[in-house]
Amino acid sequence: MTMNSTSPAPHPYIGMWVTADGFIRQELLANGRYDEARGDRKSAYTGRYTVTGNHIDYVDDIGFTATGDVRDGVLYHEHLVLYREGEQPTRSA
Repeated sequence: MTMNSTSPAPHPYIGMWVTADGFIRQELLANGRYDEARGDRKSAYTGRYTVTGNHIDYVDDIGFTATGDVRDGVLYHEHLVLYREGEQPTRSA
């Protein structure tokens, strides 16, 4: 008997997304959950998400809903603009 140890590649949106100033950090987890931190407040918002194409639907654990869209590698989540961690634009002094 042979076993296929290859698992499907993770969705490209999985991982940490952050605002340019790093204040808001949203992690999209492989299990369909997200965890959003704001400043020093870890897990400020948690819930589940689904991806359809480039669109993300969020439902937090108390039932609040939100949406987001990924365009050109940037996540536009309601009024927020988030970048892949380590890819956010540098701020000029």
